[in-house]
Amino acid sequence: MSESTDECIRLVEAEDRDRAISLAFAPADKRSGLAALYAFDVEIARIRDKVSQPMPGEIRLQWWRDVLSGDGEGAAAHPVAAALSETIERHQLPRSAFDRLLDARIFDLYDDPMPSREAFEAYAGETASTLIMLAAMILSRGEADRFSDAAGHAGVATMVAGVLRSLPVHRARGQVYLPADLLAAAGCTAGDLVAGEDEPSSRALAAMVAFGRDHDRAWRQDLADMPRAVRPAFLPAALAASYLDRIEQAGLAALDTPVGIGPLRKTFLCWRTMRI
Repeated sequence: MSESTDECIRLVEAEDRDRAISLAFAPADKRSGLAALYAFDVEIARIRDKVSQPMPGEIRLQWWRDVLSGDGEGAAAHPVAAALSETIERHQLPRSAFDRLLDARIFDLYDDPMPSREAFEAYAGETASTLIMLAAMILSRGEADRFSDAAGHAGVATMVAGVLRSLPVHRARGQVYLPADLLAAAGCTAGDLVAGEDEPSSRALAAMVAFGRDHDRAWRQDLADMPRAVRPAFLPAALAASYLDRIEQAGLAALDTPVGIGPLRKTFLCWRTMRI
């Protein structure tokens, strides 16, 4: 195993425990590619936390675009960039998918409202769903395309759970990912959610949980027909239902305290998904 792969695995284990656990269920010869893909996602997802203004974040996203096109200065010395470039070449992954993912992540750098559920689905589709599809291509290129719809729904469910788990961080910086039309239907405003107004926030949380569950049920309809070779790509999404249950149980406490699942529970849910 190369030093770049070791660094990717270390980063994923430190920053994304859900995907780190899923790696253990993937074939050994696929783990380096998956680790590079997931480490790339960690690098991109945490850009907002590392910059104080949007422009440096956009510059960092552009650097990754340059890396993918072969023009990124210093890419060879960056372990994640080096591992990702090798993974793209080895598995013939579509660079256009990475470009769309990077474009979608520009939204993270600003505090603009998410206008609608359709916009949220599009954002999740270009980020979380794309990651699932790319992972599926690494695992089994011949089977991956059959499950693009499942990846779409699984990505939205994963993103809903992730957004709700990140509410304490997002509220602290005045950022709201919950769709404006969903908030309006729940009688809540973005300001209510940031301020933690009890009744409107409670209704908004319930509506977002229901939205996530709709997509979670949709992708699970394909699980019985999904080859086990592809399933490790969907294991992080297999945790979404449990997260949504915990968030529902936490209620308003989820506004201030991140909701989690224990490592044994995560491992069991992944194991069960592989066995169904």
